[in-house]
Amino acid sequence: MTRFRFIHAADIHLDSALRGLARYPGAPVAEIRSATRRAFDNLVTLAIEEEVAFVLLAGDLYDGDWKDYNTGLYFISRMNRLRQAGIRVFIVAGNHDAASQITRHLRLPDNVRMFSSKSAETAVLEDCHVAIHGQSFATRAVTDDLSKNYPAPLAGHVNIGLLHTALEGRPGHEPYAPCHADDLRAKGYQYWALGHVHRREVVAEAPWIVFPGNIQGRHIRETGPRGCMLVSVAEGDVETVEPRDLDVLRWARIEVDISGTDSTDEVDERLQVAMQEALDAADGRPVAARLRLSGRCPVARALRARRDHWIEEYRALANGLGAAGLWLEKVEFDVESPRTGTLSDASADALAGLMQALDAIERDDAALSTLLAELESLRKKLPPEWLHESDEDSPLHPDNLRSAIDDVRELLLDRLLSAGDAS
Repeated sequence: MTRFRFIHAADIHLDSALRGLARYPGAPVAEIRSATRRAFDNLVTLAIEEEVAFVLLAGDLYDGDWKDYNTGLYFISRMNRLRQAGIRVFIVAGNHDAASQITRHLRLPDNVRMFSSKSAETAVLEDCHVAIHGQSFATRAVTDDLSKNYPAPLAGHVNIGLLHTALEGRPGHEPYAPCHADDLRAKGYQYWALGHVHRREVVAEAPWIVFPGNIQGRHIRETGPRGCMLVSVAEGDVETVEPRDLDVLRWARIEVDISGTDSTDEVDERLQVAMQEALDAADGRPVAARLRLSGRCPVARALRARRDHWIEEYRALANGLGAAGLWLEKVEFDVESPRTGTLSDASADALAGLMQALDAIERDDAALSTLLAELESLRKKLPPEWLHESDEDSPLHPDNLRSAIDDVRELLLDRLLSAGDAS
């Protein structure tokens, strides 16, 4: 009985920077910088321990052009580890690989095959009766359906399609090499090893059409477990497709409802519980998290008034949890104060008009763009040393400007209602 296993991975993005953490005191800078390599080391170790027959890498091994050859030399050293273990590796280049000039001149070990970008090819492994079909990206932006030119299945073999694609499209991903799941089914292959989409997804099981996701989350939009698929095959049938986590640092969003809290100490207690839960869910990995506080409570005004102070307090609270470590990439306040004041009819009308104006700016992209342009002209007059934030953290980022509008709305309501109480 012919039985074997293989690993399906994609979107390695070797030496890609993890964004949002390194500038914070106490953050594990060295671990952050080496995260993608250490996750790839985990993949190589898993392949050797599980004695897989081969490894499939479905594109975006690299992250565009390298600064030097160190990235390529690291990759070759890991491929030689697999070579010594008798494990073959099959790769299709994705959009980020196609952007790399150095990649095209890299000499690979003889256990590694990079599929051509000129046309679809087939690699036949007679020892385990497998036919792997694949085609690499020739350029960064491939808009043609590459799958339609993949060959017919090879009789008497397990046929696997190795493809970098967005399928019919996935949020947050460019629609490269578009194709339809129904067309992939019609090819008659037993397994489609896809790449490009960074979130793990089993699109279909008959046949298997799978995105393994990337092996290491790189920013807050890539939360949760990251890794590869370990696939078991017996007598020509795919028996199991098992996700295996490889990431060495876990990204998470921590949502905490502080409604009804009467003191900052009570807020701290709720935050500590939520942070600990995030650490526990990471199975011993360090966690990079975005913390969001929401709800209506008496302490909302104090939190908004000293936002920077409380951000540092919460970062200290996170650092004090111990274990593998938790670092707050960002803290968001979506909190409101209870409304107890009253306004005269004239003041109420004026307030309603002001709130409508703020709502209109927040919803109207054109109005928001105009406001951004005006603020940018003011920003250029600031000293350069004040302008160190990343694009995502800039106060002129649309999401941050919308948050600032929320702050203005709450501040006005608090001040006006307080004035109404005093009168």
